[in-house]
Amino acid sequence: MTLFFERPDHGERAVLVHLKLNNESEPEDVNEFKELVGAAGGDSVELILGSRQVPHPKYFVGTGKLEEIASCVKSQAADLVIFNHNLSPSQERNLESELGCRVLDRTGLILDIFAMRARTHEGKLQVELAQLQHLSTRLVRGWTHLERQKGGIGLRGPGETQLESDRRMVRERIKSIQNRLEKVRKQRAQGRRSRDKSDVPTVSLVGYTNAGKSTLFNALTQSEVFAADQLFATLDPTMRRLDIPEQGIVVFADTVGFISHLPHRLVDAFRATLEEASSASLLLHVIDAAAEDRAVNVSRVNDVLREIGADDLPTLLVYNKIDLIDNTTPRIERDDQGRPLAVWLSALTGAGLDLLLQAVCERLPRKMVCKSLQLKSSQGALRAALYQHKAVIKESFSQTGDINLEIQLPEGDFCRLLKDSGLNLKDLMPAS
Repeated sequence: MTLFFERPDHGERAVLVHLKLNNESEPEDVNEFKELVGAAGGDSVELILGSRQVPHPKYFVGTGKLEEIASCVKSQAADLVIFNHNLSPSQERNLESELGCRVLDRTGLILDIFAMRARTHEGKLQVELAQLQHLSTRLVRGWTHLERQKGGIGLRGPGETQLESDRRMVRERIKSIQNRLEKVRKQRAQGRRSRDKSDVPTVSLVGYTNAGKSTLFNALTQSEVFAADQLFATLDPTMRRLDIPEQGIVVFADTVGFISHLPHRLVDAFRATLEEASSASLLLHVIDAAAEDRAVNVSRVNDVLREIGADDLPTLLVYNKIDLIDNTTPRIERDDQGRPLAVWLSALTGAGLDLLLQAVCERLPRKMVCKSLQLKSSQGALRAALYQHKAVIKESFSQTGDINLEIQLPEGDFCRLLKDSGLNLKDLMPAS
């Protein structure tokens, strides 16, 4: 059973509706709304604006605005109406009845984009869970054409039986997916524990959607993660190991982009993925430096980080896309103690990437081992492992055939190599 939407071969003609509500502390963004519709493959034929003190309990919009929307749907031959707000199940049902076409709210729109972008098995499971949880409160909409009779012997209508059957199937599927995602969460936790034991830090890229995280990730790790100038181009997380000089192995993680008022169902469904960010050694908060509402986007990302318990993690701000800003050069901003706070760069051109790696090294202090070792010819396996870790700075040979090495590598890596080789550090120290 899968609930991914059947997508048409061409963009659906959509009428967009956005209201300014006086009781909203943080109104939705109209431009972002248009981008979301475009990312979902919709063809926006009209944008209807309005304002109200509070939403209408039955239609969300007033009756006059409802007539305007209905007239627009008819004149534009629209396939659906999309609201830049979250609607209740009854409001969706009432609107569809009056407008004679499909109605989608903001959460449903975002779920549709996620369903389109999910590529891995885990990502598809997470999207399906969010879709099912969203659908479970709206199942009655699909059965309004069947008679809903009052309860009692001989009075139970066929719609009620079918509806309860569907609800049971949805509940069972939700439980099954949650159990499978719990296994994924445990596997991810085990992977994080392994990295902790080997002293390998994790750097997670977070930020507002379309800030350039995947482009930066590809530039840093020489990967080929899908990157595009559109919202939610990246949905499934990707992790890559990178060997940074004077730092050692670091794991970089590319994560899903955040958005204002990210639906709680998505936060819950993607918790296993978001835990990669909440347990990182360092967060790279990637910001579109050329965006007009840059400060607002930063605030929205901080809200999501707070929601997943990652707001107290060490964070380095990365102002990306400086190639779109005149007279802006790559640089590191530091606090009064000289600690890096922000890096200005362009992931697209590569300008400033070296500064970012320098700042990451400074924000990820690791105890390095700098020693002189003396290995016997029979201990060549350890020598090979040290070369593999790019830890050998200098090498020479004694008259007796022993190997003298000057090494530098993270303490965790060195201890692991000694353990794997079954050697003791005292046996490797040169005679004084």
